[in-house]
Amino acid sequence: MKFDKIHNKGQARLFQNQYLEVLTKTHPLVIWGMYLPLISFMVYYSHYRAGFSWGTTVGIFAFAMLFWTFFEYLMHRFAFHFVSEHPRVRKFIYIMHGNHHEFPRDKERLFMPPVPSLLLAATIFCLQYLILQHYVFPFFPGFLLGYLLYGSMHYAIHAWNPPFKWMKPLWRNHHLHHYKNEEQGFGVSTSFWDRVFGTMFK
Repeated sequence: MKFDKIHNKGQARLFQNQYLEVLTKTHPLVIWGMYLPLISFMVYYSHYRAGFSWGTTVGIFAFAMLFWTFFEYLMHRFAFHFVSEHPRVRKFIYIMHGNHHEFPRDKERLFMPPVPSLLLAATIFCLQYLILQHYVFPFFPGFLLGYLLYGSMHYAIHAWNPPFKWMKPLWRNHHLHHYKNEEQGFGVSTSFWDRVFGTMFK
Protein backbone atom coordinates (compact mmCIF):
# COMPACT_ATOMS: atom_id res chain seq x y z
CA MET A 1 0.00 0.00 0.00
CA LYS A 2 2.89 2.35 -0.77
CA PHE A 3 2.24 5.31 -3.06
CA ASP A 4 4.64 7.22 -5.28
CA LYS A 5 3.08 10.43 -3.99
CA ILE A 6 1.05 11.22 -0.89
CA HIS A 7 -1.52 13.93 -1.63
CA ASN A 8 -2.22 16.49 1.08
CA LYS A 9 -5.05 17.94 -1.01
CA GLY A 10 -7.97 16.35 -2.80
CA GLN A 11 -9.54 12.94 -2.33
CA ALA A 12 -9.67 9.54 -3.99
CA ARG A 13 -12.50 8.46 -6.27
CA LEU A 14 -13.66 5.12 -4.83
CA PHE A 15 -16.72 4.36 -6.98
CA GLN A 16 -17.82 5.46 -10.43
CA ASN A 17 -21.42 5.46 -9.24
CA GLN A 18 -22.11 8.89 -7.74
CA TYR A 19 -24.57 7.54 -5.16
CA LEU A 20 -22.12 4.95 -3.86
CA GLU A 21 -19.43 7.62 -3.82
CA VAL A 22 -21.57 9.87 -1.60
CA LEU A 23 -21.98 6.99 0.87
CA THR A 24 -18.19 6.87 1.38
CA LYS A 25 -18.10 10.32 3.00
CA THR A 26 -19.27 11.68 6.34
CA HIS A 27 -18.70 14.22 9.09
CA PRO A 28 -17.76 13.28 12.69
CA LEU A 29 -20.92 14.88 14.11
CA VAL A 30 -23.06 12.54 12.01
CA ILE A 31 -21.41 9.50 13.58
CA TRP A 32 -21.58 10.95 17.09
CA GLY A 33 -25.25 11.72 16.48
CA MET A 34 -25.87 8.12 15.41
CA TYR A 35 -24.18 6.41 18.33
CA LEU A 36 -24.61 8.68 21.37
CA PRO A 37 -28.33 7.84 21.75
CA LEU A 38 -27.52 4.13 21.43
CA ILE A 39 -24.74 4.39 24.03
CA SER A 40 -27.07 6.23 26.44
CA PHE A 41 -29.87 3.72 25.94
CA MET A 42 -27.62 0.70 26.47
CA VAL A 43 -26.19 2.15 29.68
CA TYR A 44 -29.75 2.78 30.88
CA TYR A 45 -30.78 -0.73 29.82
CA SER A 46 -27.78 -2.29 31.59
CA HIS A 47 -28.83 -0.89 34.96
CA TYR A 48 -32.61 -0.73 34.79
CA ARG A 49 -33.39 -3.79 32.64
CA ALA A 50 -30.40 -6.13 32.66
CA GLY A 51 -30.00 -5.75 36.42
CA PHE A 52 -26.38 -4.59 36.66
CA SER A 53 -25.48 -2.28 39.55
CA TRP A 54 -24.16 1.15 38.61
CA GLY A 55 -20.71 0.12 39.85
CA THR A 56 -20.65 -2.98 37.64
CA THR A 57 -22.05 -1.06 34.67
CA VAL A 58 -19.42 1.67 34.96
CA GLY A 59 -16.62 -0.86 35.53
CA ILE A 60 -17.48 -2.96 32.45
CA PHE A 61 -18.08 0.19 30.40
CA ALA A 62 -14.62 1.57 31.33
CA PHE A 63 -12.94 -1.78 30.64
CA ALA A 64 -14.58 -1.88 27.20
CA MET A 65 -13.20 1.57 26.39
CA LEU A 66 -9.72 0.33 27.23
CA PHE A 67 -10.30 -2.88 25.26
CA TRP A 68 -11.18 -0.74 22.24
CA THR A 69 -7.56 0.52 22.11
CA PHE A 70 -6.33 -3.08 21.75
CA PHE A 71 -8.95 -3.82 19.09
CA GLU A 72 -8.01 -0.58 17.29
CA TYR A 73 -4.35 -1.63 17.18
CA LEU A 74 -5.09 -5.13 15.88
CA MET A 75 -7.50 -3.90 13.20
CA HIS A 76 -5.16 -1.19 12.01
CA ARG A 77 -2.11 -3.44 11.90
CA PHE A 78 -3.52 -6.70 10.56
CA ALA A 79 -6.76 -5.83 8.72
CA PHE A 80 -6.26 -2.34 7.30
CA HIS A 81 -2.64 -3.08 6.34
CA PHE A 82 -3.29 -6.60 5.08
CA VAL A 83 -1.05 -7.41 2.12
CA SER A 84 -2.44 -9.41 -0.80
CA GLU A 85 -1.69 -9.89 -4.48
CA HIS A 86 -5.37 -10.57 -5.24
CA PRO A 87 -6.81 -7.55 -7.13
CA ARG A 88 -10.21 -7.65 -5.40
CA VAL A 89 -8.64 -7.86 -1.95
CA ARG A 90 -6.30 -4.99 -2.79
CA LYS A 91 -9.26 -2.93 -4.01
CA PHE A 92 -11.20 -3.67 -0.81
CA ILE A 93 -8.24 -2.66 1.38
CA TYR A 94 -7.81 0.51 -0.67
CA ILE A 95 -11.48 1.43 -0.18
CA MET A 96 -11.32 0.65 3.55
CA HIS A 97 -7.97 2.29 4.37
CA GLY A 98 -5.55 2.64 1.47
CA ASN A 99 -7.21 5.78 0.12
CA HIS A 100 -6.61 7.41 3.50
CA HIS A 101 -2.88 6.79 3.14
CA GLU A 102 -2.87 8.30 -0.34
CA PHE A 103 -5.02 11.29 0.75
CA PRO A 104 -4.42 11.55 4.52
CA ARG A 105 -5.98 15.01 4.88
CA ASP A 106 -9.30 14.14 3.26
CA LYS A 107 -11.56 15.22 6.16
CA GLU A 108 -14.65 13.55 4.69
CA ARG A 109 -13.11 10.09 5.08
CA LEU A 110 -11.52 10.27 8.53
CA PHE A 111 -14.55 8.51 10.07
CA MET A 112 -16.14 5.36 8.67
CA PRO A 113 -19.34 6.52 6.90
CA PRO A 114 -22.79 5.64 8.35
CA VAL A 115 -23.85 2.63 6.27
CA PRO A 116 -20.70 0.46 6.60
CA SER A 117 -20.27 1.73 10.16
CA LEU A 118 -23.74 0.49 11.18
CA LEU A 119 -23.24 -2.86 9.43
CA LEU A 120 -19.89 -3.39 11.15
CA ALA A 121 -21.27 -2.27 14.53
CA ALA A 122 -24.18 -4.71 14.24
CA THR A 123 -21.80 -7.55 13.34
CA ILE A 124 -19.49 -6.74 16.27
CA PHE A 125 -22.44 -6.53 18.66
CA CYS A 126 -23.65 -9.99 17.58
CA LEU A 127 -20.17 -11.48 18.01
CA GLN A 128 -19.77 -9.86 21.41
CA TYR A 129 -23.22 -11.11 22.45
CA LEU A 130 -22.23 -14.68 21.55
CA ILE A 131 -19.17 -14.38 23.79
CA LEU A 132 -20.38 -12.12 26.60
CA GLN A 133 -24.13 -12.88 26.68
CA HIS A 134 -25.95 -10.24 28.78
CA TYR A 135 -22.63 -8.61 29.79
CA VAL A 136 -22.63 -7.16 26.29
CA PHE A 137 -25.13 -4.49 27.34
CA PRO A 138 -22.65 -2.50 29.47
CA PHE A 139 -19.64 -3.62 27.38
CA PHE A 140 -20.76 -2.64 23.88
CA PRO A 141 -21.55 1.04 24.66
CA GLY A 142 -18.11 1.46 26.25
CA PHE A 143 -16.57 -0.13 23.16
CA LEU A 144 -18.56 2.29 20.97
CA LEU A 145 -17.48 5.32 22.98
CA GLY A 146 -13.88 4.12 22.63
CA TYR A 147 -14.43 4.09 18.87
CA LEU A 148 -15.93 7.60 18.87
CA LEU A 149 -13.01 8.98 20.88
CA TYR A 150 -10.53 7.22 18.59
CA GLY A 151 -12.28 8.58 15.49
CA SER A 152 -12.32 12.09 16.92
CA MET A 153 -8.62 11.84 17.82
CA HIS A 154 -7.87 10.60 14.31
CA TYR A 155 -9.80 13.50 12.81
CA ALA A 156 -8.02 16.02 15.05
CA ILE A 157 -4.56 14.64 14.21
CA HIS A 158 -5.14 15.10 10.48
CA ALA A 159 -7.08 18.37 10.70
CA TRP A 160 -5.34 20.43 13.41
CA ASN A 161 -2.16 20.93 15.39
CA PRO A 162 -2.04 19.30 18.85
CA PRO A 163 -3.93 21.55 21.31
CA PHE A 164 -1.75 20.51 24.29
CA LYS A 165 1.96 19.73 24.64
CA TRP A 166 1.34 16.29 26.14
CA MET A 167 -0.57 15.29 22.98
CA LYS A 168 2.36 15.98 20.63
CA PRO A 169 3.74 12.39 20.78
CA LEU A 170 0.40 10.99 19.52
CA TRP A 171 0.41 13.44 16.61
CA ARG A 172 4.04 12.60 15.87
CA ASN A 173 3.45 8.84 16.05
CA HIS A 174 0.59 8.92 13.56
CA HIS A 175 2.24 11.35 11.15
CA LEU A 176 5.36 9.17 11.10
CA HIS A 177 3.09 6.20 10.32
CA HIS A 178 1.80 8.08 7.26
CA TYR A 179 4.92 9.83 6.04
CA LYS A 180 7.84 7.66 7.16
CA ASN A 181 6.96 4.00 7.73
CA GLU A 182 3.45 2.53 7.60
CA GLU A 183 4.70 -0.68 9.24
CA GLN A 184 5.09 1.12 12.58
CA GLY A 185 2.94 3.43 14.71
CA PHE A 186 -0.41 1.66 14.42
CA GLY A 187 -1.90 3.19 17.57
CA VAL A 188 -3.96 6.34 17.14
CA SER A 189 -5.74 6.97 20.44
CA THR A 190 -2.72 5.62 22.36
CA SER A 191 0.81 4.43 21.60
CA PHE A 192 0.69 1.87 24.45
CA TRP A 193 0.20 -1.18 22.22
CA ASP A 194 2.93 -0.02 19.84
CA ARG A 195 5.29 -0.11 22.82
CA VAL A 196 4.01 -3.53 23.91
CA PHE A 197 4.36 -5.13 20.46
CA GLY A 198 7.54 -3.36 19.34
CA THR A 199 6.08 -1.18 16.59
CA MET A 200 6.81 2.15 18.25
CA PHE A 201 8.98 4.69 16.44
CA LYS A 202 12.25 5.36 18.23
